[in-house]
Amino acid sequence: MSDAFPILPEDARREPPAPRTAEIAAYLAARMCHDFISPVSAMVSGLDLLDDPSAQDMREDAMGLIAASARKLADQLGFCRVAFGASASAEVFDSRELGRLAEGLFRHIRAELDWQVATPALPKPAARALLNLSQLAGAALPTGGTARIQADEREGFILIRARADGARARLRAEVSDGLAGLPMGEGLHGYWVQAYYVHLFVTDAGGTVRVDSGPGTIDFLAALPA
Repeated sequence: MSDAFPILPEDARREPPAPRTAEIAAYLAARMCHDFISPVSAMVSGLDLLDDPSAQDMREDAMGLIAASARKLADQLGFCRVAFGASASAEVFDSRELGRLAEGLFRHIRAELDWQVATPALPKPAARALLNLSQLAGAALPTGGTARIQADEREGFILIRARADGARARLRAEVSDGLAGLPMGEGLHGYWVQAYYVHLFVTDAGGTVRVDSGPGTIDFLAALPA
């Protein structure tokens, strides 16, 4: 990473009144259900084909659909368990395992993952930030590109950068507002709530998070205590 890493905790923005805890929980639950419903529906469709006597010639296709959808769901669940959940009692996460979780998620989207995390282990807030910003970077590349993920320790802080590079890289206003700690405005709650959730747990941990954007590039940046 460059020595001119542009974020440290003193850069924190003034926080407006936060939405209620129950609202955030509901939006997060809806977001995860939205992600899970696609592979679950595909598995049900595959099972329906297996049960259809008139579609026995499609049995191999049905089994392939079920297998691929099950892998996608397992990858999503493993990722969400750490990115959104308590993940048992773990307080420190091996960066290699975090990389495997991110790779599982990126297997099912168009963007490519370039994992360049130098820090061997991360405390829970930094691990969550790393995974969530990785997913946000991938989502910012709907037609393809590269999400380059970096994390390093410097001056008592874990510095995280998730850089999305692609010709059609797109930063949604909901994501920008959420990371800044702003309430939901126009747009979709599913995009806003993940970013707002990142803002909440990063600032609760004594860190800061922000996003910068330019033509073909979006930089998600965070700094948290090591």
